[in-house]
Amino acid sequence: MTHRRGSCPRFLRVGIPLLACLAVGLHAYCQNKGQDKFIKVFFANGKSVAAELAVSEEERARGLMFREKILPDQGMLFVFEREDLHSFWMKNTLVELDMLWLDSERRVIHIEARVPPCREDPCPSYGPETPARYVLELRGGEAAANGIKAGDQLQFILPEWVLKSLR
Repeated sequence: MTHRRGSCPRFLRVGIPLLACLAVGLHAYCQNKGQDKFIKVFFANGKSVAAELAVSEEERARGLMFREKILPDQGMLFVFEREDLHSFWMKNTLVELDMLWLDSERRVIHIEARVPPCREDPCPSYGPETPARYVLELRGGEAAANGIKAGDQLQFILPEWVLKSLR
C-alpha cells in the first residue's frame, strides 16, 4: 500500500477524531455524575449543608457507615421512591448522627438527635411513626445547632438523573 506524501491513512483520519470525541464525552459524563452526587440542603435559618445523595438501594444500605468524621456542613440525603416507614440503624457507623425524616413536601416530620454508633448486636432501629420520603443525616448536634425542629421545611433541588431514576 502506498500513500502520498503528507496524506494520512484512513483509519487515522477517522479513528483519532472518534477517540477524541469519545474521551471528551466520557470525561463530561464522569464530571456531571461527580458534581451531581452532592446537593445543597437549606435550613429554615438560611444555613446549608452539602449533602451526598444516597439514591440506589446499595447507597442507602451503606449510608455513612465507616466514615470516621462528618464536618458540620456535611450530610447525606437518602432519597426514596415513595413515602413509607423507613427505619435506620447505626451498625458500622463510627460517628454520632442526627437523623431527620422529611415528607414529600420536604417538611421535617421526625428527628432522632445525637444517635450513638452501635457497638454490638442487636442494633436498635430508629424511625418515625409517619411515612417519610427523605432522610437527612447530619453530624450529631447539628439539628439543634441550626434550630431545626419538626414542622420546618427544608429546601433542595434534586438533579435530573435522580428524578429519572425514581420514575
